[in-house]
Amino acid sequence: MDLISPAAADTYAAAPLLNCLLREVAEALPGAGELRTHRLPSGRLLRVRGERRPAEPEVNTGGDWHRIGHTELVKLVAEELTRHTGLSNHELPAEMIDSRDAVAAILTARVRATAPTDPYLLSEQSLITGHPHHPAPKARGGGPATGWLPYAPEAHARFPLTLLGVREDVVAEEGDTSALDALGEAPPGYRLLPAHPWQLDLVDLTAAFADGRLIRLGTTGLDAWPTAAIRTLYVPERDLFLKFSLDVRITNDIRRLWRHDLEKLRRTDTAAARAFAGGPAAWLSDRGYRTAGFAFEELAVLVRDGFREHVLPGATPLLAAGLVEGFDGCPAGGAAWWEAYLRTVVPPALAAFADHGVVLEAHLQNTLVAVDGDGTPVQALFRDAEGVKLLADVDREAGWERLVYTLVVNHLSEVADALAERHPGLDPWPAARRELARHDLPEIPALLASPTLPGKTNLLLRWTGADGADARYLPLPNPLATA
Repeated sequence: MDLISPAAADTYAAAPLLNCLLREVAEALPGAGELRTHRLPSGRLLRVRGERRPAEPEVNTGGDWHRIGHTELVKLVAEELTRHTGLSNHELPAEMIDSRDAVAAILTARVRATAPTDPYLLSEQSLITGHPHHPAPKARGGGPATGWLPYAPEAHARFPLTLLGVREDVVAEEGDTSALDALGEAPPGYRLLPAHPWQLDLVDLTAAFADGRLIRLGTTGLDAWPTAAIRTLYVPERDLFLKFSLDVRITNDIRRLWRHDLEKLRRTDTAAARAFAGGPAAWLSDRGYRTAGFAFEELAVLVRDGFREHVLPGATPLLAAGLVEGFDGCPAGGAAWWEAYLRTVVPPALAAFADHGVVLEAHLQNTLVAVDGDGTPVQALFRDAEGVKLLADVDREAGWERLVYTLVVNHLSEVADALAERHPGLDPWPAARRELARHDLPEIPALLASPTLPGKTNLLLRWTGADGADARYLPLPNPLATA
């Protein structure tokens, strides 16, 4: 495939959009084979090729099948959702187009870029498709590619951080932020505050620079590598993760470090760290944050553990989402590999819930899976206290549903489907059922017997303008029940 052809960008962008449309509003019609036919809310028929990453959409018009491109697909989705919900939405179709154009820019940039040689960084920067069930996973706020491409992980970006000095009397911080002070030197009366250069292009801080609350101190002498999360950067020389605000909508949300999340960070992170103490699995702690009181959310930077002190000797961490997408050197998998993967990922997530009341957001982008020299999974590392819920604060049933969605539907299902595609004849679900059945949680028997699993409705959430954190689920067939 020519990676920089318009058809390649259409194919990458159409797959997650079709996944959403088919999951959330279409009715699957009986039939076997590579072509799958669905009835849409209007009564129109749509057929696609393939299952995990549907492609080559065709619409039946007057008894004949007609192939449609990405632009026509966006128009079709908008018409069907307007009929289905009774609501119109002009923003989301623009985001769908923006996502496709971003993919085209990324593919072009990757041809010229130098990929990292480090397997971990390569896994983080491999996600051309992105979230497989989001209508616009690669949208970057609608701005020109020249504004965001220098900071795009998928384009193998790396760049120095901008260093600011924030006047001491307006500093706001909590937790251990000492790693920030080692990135440079601030003059007397100021504290060092690294900033994401893209965010500085997005916010107006003219007044703060003019009156001396902020000063510019150049850039770091070290490069930071954007991870799959885009606003979370890794500094390999310091083994340090830094998470920033970005005033850009990426998937469902404007990606700010919101004050209410930062202010509960210590409690949530402490509970998660306690749940993984003495592991084999590990928690990458969000140690603390620093910001300026007058731009609390805009300039916040969160300090997160690197993995070197947590990962088992000789093991190499890889992003779980990268294992699904694939990258050069990605482990090939197979039945024994899958059983090892399940033993690595499932027990610590369930133990955190059952023994410590910690509901991990254990999806593909929040999970690192460390592999040994043969590529076999040996350890799971989880991250992102912002997405963690505590059973002390939420209903147990709601917490369990969230864990099942992030761990089973978003995570294990995607790895299982990728393995089944790469290894025809492999049924991953009996092994998954056996692994879950080993754990003595009262919710497990119902999970294994239920005909359905909860699937998040990202397309309908965005179309109806719901809050990105307001998860709504629809029932999906449960492969565990029939395994």
